[in-house]
Amino acid sequence: MNLLERALAGVLGEEKLARIQRVKVGVAGAGGLGSNCAQMLVRSGFKRFCIVDFDHVDAGNLNRQFFFPRQVGLKKVEALKENLLLINPDIQVEALHRKIEKETLESLFSDCQAVVEALDGAGCKRMLAEHFMDSEKLLVSASGLAGWGRSDAIKVHSIKDNFFLVGDLVSEVGPQCPAMAPRVITAAAKQADVVFSFFLGHESGGV
Repeated sequence: MNLLERALAGVLGEEKLARIQRVKVGVAGAGGLGSNCAQMLVRSGFKRFCIVDFDHVDAGNLNRQFFFPRQVGLKKVEALKENLLLINPDIQVEALHRKIEKETLESLFSDCQAVVEALDGAGCKRMLAEHFMDSEKLLVSASGLAGWGRSDAIKVHSIKDNFFLVGDLVSEVGPQCPAMAPRVITAAAKQADVVFSFFLGHESGGV
């Protein structure tokens, strides 16, 4: 075990840590939701990831996404992999620089036990949800996290036993309601917590 894993084993116990380290998490989108959710899952002990995105890091991403100025222009999946390895150098990350399409969904995430939906656009979100909502995979999607304030309105909605939707369900990104770090990262944290709780159970101790 490396330093992070030894610390996590001291908090969770070796059996629980080993349990979540066996889980492979698919992250559909490496923007505000996906990049922040992935880093929180790595910090929580998850080690196996498949991250898919076709975009590059832009200066406009830096206000809410887990990237740094020197990474502007890089492929998001490669930059995110680099950053996640700084947290835990022993993780396994498939960084796939490609667009997610209906025809490729199954093959992209075939060996993942969980899929985090972190895509832009209602159509893409619906496509992924419709594909996986009746599968045996855990699906954690998001809707309604733009703007600022009202962070208590960002909630976890249980749609099915293995399908959860995070957000306030109404706050769409627009000129008067931009995506900002506090609410985006709140939603990403709740997505990560759903994944963590699903595979580890809901028991928790004091902080």
